[in-house]
Amino acid sequence: MSSRATQLQPAVEQAKLRSEDALSKLAAKQQQLAQAEHQLSELHRYREEYANTGDTLPSVSAMLNRQSFIQRIDEAIVQQTAEIGRHQRQLEQVRDHWKHNHARECALDSLVAQHLERERQAEDRLEQAETDERFQYRRTSS
Repeated sequence: MSSRATQLQPAVEQAKLRSEDALSKLAAKQQQLAQAEHQLSELHRYREEYANTGDTLPSVSAMLNRQSFIQRIDEAIVQQTAEIGRHQRQLEQVRDHWKHNHARECALDSLVAQHLERERQAEDRLEQAETDERFQYRRTSS
C-alpha cells in the first residue's frame, strides 16, 4: 500500500467499525418496531375476539365488565399505536446515522483506492522509464 493509503487505513477501519455498529443498531430498531407492530396486531385481534364473544351475557354487571375491558383494550391500542410512532421516528434517526456512517466509509474506501491507483501508475511510469533507459543504454553501447 502507498504511504498515504497506509496512513488512511486506521481511519478506514474506524469508519468500517462505526458503519457496522450503526447497521447493528438499525437492525435492532427494526426488530423493536416489528415487535411493537406485532403487539398492536395481537391487541386488535384480541379486541375483536373479545368483542364478538359473549353477546348473551347473563347480567348487566357482566356486560358492563366486558365493555370496561374492551375500553381498556382500546386504550392499550392507542398507547401501542403511539409506541409504534415513537419506534418509527427512532428508526429513521438510526437509519440516517447509518447512512452517514456508511457514506463516510465508502468515501474513505474510494480515497484509498484512488491513492493505490496513483501509486500503481507512478510505479508503472517508473518501470517504463527504467525499461526505456535500459533500451537506450543498449542501443548506444552497441
